[in-house]
Order: sequence, then structure tokens, then C-alpha cells
Amino acid sequence: MSPALRPAAAAAADALDGLLPLDVLDVAGALPETEQRRLAEATAWLQERVRPASIGPWQRDELPRDLLADLGDRGYGNLGLEPGSRLFTGLLHAQLARADVSLSSVVGIHNELVVGMIEALGSAEQRERFIPGLSRFATLGSFALTEPDHGSDIAGGLATTARCDGDTWVISGAKRWIGLGTVADIVLTWARDEADGVIKAFIVETDRPGFAATKIEHKLGLRIMQNADLTFDDVRVPEENRLPGALGFAAANRLLCDSRAWVGWQAVGAQLAAVDIARRYALDRQQFGRPLGAFQLVQAALAEMFGNLTLSLGLMTQIARTQEEGRLTMPQAALAKSTLTRLARETLSVGRNLLGGNGILTDHEMAKLLADVEVLHTYEGSFEINTLIVGRAATGISAFV
Repeated sequence: MSPALRPAAAAAADALDGLLPLDVLDVAGALPETEQRRLAEATAWLQERVRPASIGPWQRDELPRDLLADLGDRGYGNLGLEPGSRLFTGLLHAQLARADVSLSSVVGIHNELVVGMIEALGSAEQRERFIPGLSRFATLGSFALTEPDHGSDIAGGLATTARCDGDTWVISGAKRWIGLGTVADIVLTWARDEADGVIKAFIVETDRPGFAATKIEHKLGLRIMQNADLTFDDVRVPEENRLPGALGFAAANRLLCDSRAWVGWQAVGAQLAAVDIARRYALDRQQFGRPLGAFQLVQAALAEMFGNLTLSLGLMTQIARTQEEGRLTMPQAALAKSTLTRLARETLSVGRNLLGGNGILTDHEMAKLLADVEVLHTYEGSFEINTLIVGRAATGISAFV
């Protein structure tokens, strides 16, 4: 990192004076100076504005509309369409997760699976009609693939149907765990065409007759993300709402590949926050007349957390390079997602233990992070499914039942 940028990075709380920086390998230093400045400024704003303001809504299981509007004003609703390297975008997603993992899920899924889906699979008219509002978070969207009875087996088991009736489609079925499902204006809905059995996708406005959304209550983590059960009772949409590029599950899989890699950046961000919190606590907390950080077991715990974070950041740096070159494969994305969410779980477990009794209080944030990381380990393809994707690539033998 150039000397001119160090004050901005310090103001962003990326490191404490004289101490090991969180970015041990100086990955951000590989960015062009313009992107370094953008990242340092974004980090400062996210730490000062978003991090403290997210705690109350997370505890209340609410979506903070004011924070979402602020994120939209800063261009976070269309990160994939803005100029910038893959590494910059990934590090920005990590800083979003460092501020709040569940709000980063809102931003990430919105970019990867909503805006990204319309941009990649939609028509020119659909892009013109929906992307401007989505880019500002003035319009909210959902990605509806998972169903009540089909999660890991959704590729072959998808049961929601679409029937062509003249120039309209009639959609029937149910979806589950749909992010922002209760607040979305549009739902990108995957359904199986009754005529040819091919999986297709449709833009369903949520004010259409026959559509209903019910919030899933009592979640352990990602509490800002409003997940929902959706039902489609003969919901009619016009032909112009069908996404022309969404033909077969392979189209969805291409989107999920980048999305799974993005979860790796969330795991990096959660660990950035955990290491930051744990170290500050170890330096501030006094026991037996000394800072906690003076004790060998505490230093060993911090070293383990730094190690997991640095391994995660190094892997995602290479994933970003692979994406930049257009070479990312599903086994690579699955390896990143499964490995890094496992490491994040380990890091948060160590960090929670380091905080002792305060580690179980969400006011101290470590417990909040621990709960959110549990969800990262399961969503966007469970840890086990992603592990088996890697195993299939490693052996040439599928272990899927």
C-alpha cells in the first residue's frame, strides 16, 4: 500500500498502530491506487455507519430500510455492473460482511442472483425495465429456487410448475428460504415447464393475484435478511416476463457458481471482524492485573485466528484472479465455499471462547458473528453438498444419492 493511502486505511480501522495488520499479506496493496482509495473510504464508512447501526435491527430481526437506502446511494446495488476488478469487488464484499454479515447477504444476493440474473439471462427490455430501480435498491428482488421439499436435490426435484396459456404463463407451487421474500417487489422464480419439462425462469411481481409470502421466524443468524415461504396459486405472468436465457438448470448453475465464490468473501469478512474484535478485547480487558493479550493461551488463540483469516484471504485472492480470467469452475467455487466457511466457523468458535462470558452476548458482536457464520456454512449449497462437488471432481465418481 502506498504511503499516501496509509492514513485512510488507518482511519478505516484496518490495523492498530504498530500491530500486525488484519490483511497480513497486504492483498489490498495489489489493487490500483484508485481502487485502494475506494476500498479504504468504503471500509471507513461501513465501520462508522453500518456496523453500529446494524446491531439493533439484527437483534430485532428487522430489515433496516434506511441503511439499505444509504447503500443504494453509494452504488452498492449494482456492484457487478460498475467498473472495477474482481479483487476490488471481492474485498468490498468482505468489508460489507465485516460490518454486518446478514446485511452483506442482502447486498450480495441482490447483486449476484437478482441483478446478475436479469443482466445475464434477461432480455434487453427486462434489463431496461428493472435494473435501474434495482441498482438503487428502490426496487427489491428475490431469487426463488429452493422449495419446501427440495433443497440439495433441487436440480432434479424442482416441483414448481409453469403452464403456457396463450401469451401468459400460469405458475403453481411453493418456494422456501427465499431472501427478502416478504419485502420484494419482484421474485425471479424458477419453474418447470409442464409441456417440455425444461426448467425456466420468470419475473413475478409480488402484487399479482395468487402470490403470497410468509416470513420465516426465529432464525439463529442472518437476522436482517428477511427469509420467506412463498406460494404461487395459479399466478399469471405475461410472456415478456419470462427470462429468455433461463433454459434448463445449467443456467441457474452458472449463477450459483459465482454466488458460491462470493460466500467465500463473506467468510473472509466475518473473520476480519472476529480477529478485530478479539484483539481489541484482548488488549482492553484486564485480568490478574494484566491485559488478556499478555497470556500465552490468548496469544495462541489470536495466532490461530490470524492464520485462518490469512489462508482464507489468500484463497479468495486467487479465486478473484480466476474469475477475472473467466476460468472459474463449480468445483473451484465449491472448494472455496466449503473450506472457507469451515475455517470461519473455527475462527468464530475460538473468538467466542476468548471473550468468555461476554462472548455469548450479541452486544459484544462475537456471538452475532458466530450465529451468522453458522448460516454461511449451510446456505448457497450446504457444506456437505459443496464438499461432494469437490469430491466428485477429485475422483471422477459421483457420491450423490
